Amino acid sequence: MKKRIKVNGIIMGLAFILVVVFHKIFLRQSRPEWTENFLVITGFLFLILGQLIRVCARGYKAERSQNSRALIEGGPYRIVRNPMYLGILFIGLGVTFIVFNWWATFIFLLVFALRYFPLTLSEEKKLRGMFPGTYEAYCLRVPRILPRISSLIKTSPKEYFPLKAVWFKKELNSIIPLLILVISVFLWRR
Repeated sequence: MKKRIKVNGIIMGLAFILVVVFHKIFLRQSRPEWTENFLVITGFLFLILGQLIRVCARGYKAERSQNSRALIEGGPYRIVRNPMYLGILFIGLGVTFIVFNWWATFIFLLVFALRYFPLTLSEEKKLRGMFPGTYEAYCLRVPRILPRISSLIKTSPKEYFPLKAVWFKKELNSIIPLLILVISVFLWRR
């Protein structure tokens, strides 16, 4: 098992235990109906967008990476260098909006930054060695995790978001459990 997956599993497991033990602190209690509806709808939109970004990034890379011997610069990698992490960011924000108190968003963002910033730097160092010059030029054109609004506006969504139905099959093992977990916690809270 990859070290990254193991570490992420440990972090998620610890977070789950903390939430279960301290659920009255972390989980959002009742709010005015319009606020609750807004947060849940926004959360599900973030969650769905995050999953779509992950599906697109993983599928696009799998089709073009040549066993990691090619630098991927198209599709979702055209607007951000780390679309998988952007997807994780949106999924995490979605879950916090649906389930947790507002301040938990800041905890999530802190944990996300502490986990993925060093990981990104490590991956960039490796890519600089694999693709000298080319990767540096790519870094100058494309932001690390958050896309530039100008890139989103100037480029057709079909170019940076080329979804294919076959790509969803590989992500089902993460999509289904996540949706079940979020819906379960949401219903349990009520």
